[in-house]
Amino acid sequence: MATTPNYEQFVSTAKQQVEKSTSQFLKGIEEMTALTKQNVDAFVQSGAILAKGFEAISKSTAAYTQSTLESSAAVGKQALAVKTIRDLADLQSSFAKKSFDSAIAEGTKVSEISVKVANEAFQPISAQLNATLGKLTKPVAA
Repeated sequence: MATTPNYEQFVSTAKQQVEKSTSQFLKGIEEMTALTKQNVDAFVQSGAILAKGFEAISKSTAAYTQSTLESSAAVGKQALAVKTIRDLADLQSSFAKKSFDSAIAEGTKVSEISVKVANEAFQPISAQLNATLGKLTKPVAA
């Protein structure tokens, strides 16, 4: 039979192609699984940085609040000891100025922490995004 060698060659070639395709498919699945794990790891790392940043902001805000309350209490005691209305007005004016300056300084501090944390938290995601794009855009090997 003359067709048998052709048939056997066809089956052999088809089998090789299926094995090659299956191997490439499984390799692609493994790469995508690894890539997905790396993406999740980057998000987890970013979340940890954000959590530490929020903790720093919370501690700063708590310290500022405590300082403000202590300062207010001290001014309240001083207000009870003033002798004239003019002294009370001066005390109030001084306290208002210090409070305003302190609030501005604290707002600036929190803003700086926020920007720093946002930049640090984006770094793992940015690095992973670049790595992912690099892997997804590289030519597929034949």
